[in-house]
Amino acid sequence: MQGPPPNASTQARGEELVETCRAKAVELLRTNLSPHGILAATPGAEAESRGYAAIFGRDAAVCAIGMALSGDLVLEREAATGLVTLGRLQAANGQIPKFVDLRRQEADFWYLGCIDATLWWLVALDFLDRRDQAGGLRQRLAPGIAKAIQWLEAQEHQRFFLLQQNEASDWADIMPRSGFVLYTNALWYCVKRLYGLARAEETHANFNQLFHPFSAVLADYRRARLLTHYVKRKARDRDLYLSFVNFSFFGEEGDVFGNLLALLCGLADGEATRRTLRALDRAGVAEPWPVRVVCEPIPASSFLWRAYMSRHLQNLEWQYHNGGVWPLVGGFWVCALALAGERDRANAELAKLALANALDGWSFNEWLHGRTLAPGGMRGQSWNAAAFLMALDAARGGGAAFALRPR
Repeated sequence: MQGPPPNASTQARGEELVETCRAKAVELLRTNLSPHGILAATPGAEAESRGYAAIFGRDAAVCAIGMALSGDLVLEREAATGLVTLGRLQAANGQIPKFVDLRRQEADFWYLGCIDATLWWLVALDFLDRRDQAGGLRQRLAPGIAKAIQWLEAQEHQRFFLLQQNEASDWADIMPRSGFVLYTNALWYCVKRLYGLARAEETHANFNQLFHPFSAVLADYRRARLLTHYVKRKARDRDLYLSFVNFSFFGEEGDVFGNLLALLCGLADGEATRRTLRALDRAGVAEPWPVRVVCEPIPASSFLWRAYMSRHLQNLEWQYHNGGVWPLVGGFWVCALALAGERDRANAELAKLALANALDGWSFNEWLHGRTLAPGGMRGQSWNAAAFLMALDAARGGGAAFALRPR
């Protein structure tokens, strides 16, 4: 009879840590609940002064998914509340707010507009609707959903069938990604599948032709040939999807979130999935904690550098969106590993993710410095807790958060 494997005690400690993190995540989300929905971070003087005691579109959507998977009756019951609040303050043209200031009952749409709040809102609504045996959420919010989709379709290129956006207008809101953006269009394809929208096949094909032009057959369209002409001549890493493609320039810093969403949203086949995960491994994005959000930060000497990136000294190299470690995205990393069939590794990375959230007394800190690992941003981040619960579900074989079944 064989004895226990050499790492049995390590595995047991990891499982205990994961279970503790699950309980802490549920506790944090319950703490951060308000009558109008989940707040971005734990309320307090600092959160109030920095605008985190608000309901953010993308945060509330990610949280809704994690809350629905939590196994906690209160969180499950309140999962849709923030989404309903966002829908109530939806713009006349259909856009979902970047955030809602609860004190003023006022919607904010960011400097250049926030494109991904609307996408995440639609993804989360569909997810909750599918899990509710009685259903009815999509039906109840149908007029707002129709307006949100119409607003997105107005920004879709009519030959590429990909969304176009300005820079600094998605979750990485002080990064220079613009034109056709990887992260945004992965979500757009997801929305198209979930809501049965037209031209999803063209979106899928053009996504791979534009963001990874090295292995794709270019469409017979001169605009596509011109855009990819610059990329093929200059791009370095040919394994990752490009973070964005504009008229004559592109992003090759290695957008980890965008690449993970490409896998999770069904845009990568088996070989592309393996290729992408190998490239992220080579870049060491999950060491020591999952996960650093770019492979190579944009330095101040780069032509892509923007003055706003140094605002509040926030987006310097290895910080914030420019190379910081985000436990939020770590949750999607675990989900991607699980979806790729790497279940053992997904569980190991889940334990590492729990350690990242446990730092500084279970702070669930917004981000960590990509080199020193010093905590940055706001403590008590709701979507860190929610992403952990999503990752736990995926690692245990659920995979429910990314079940893209067309209606």
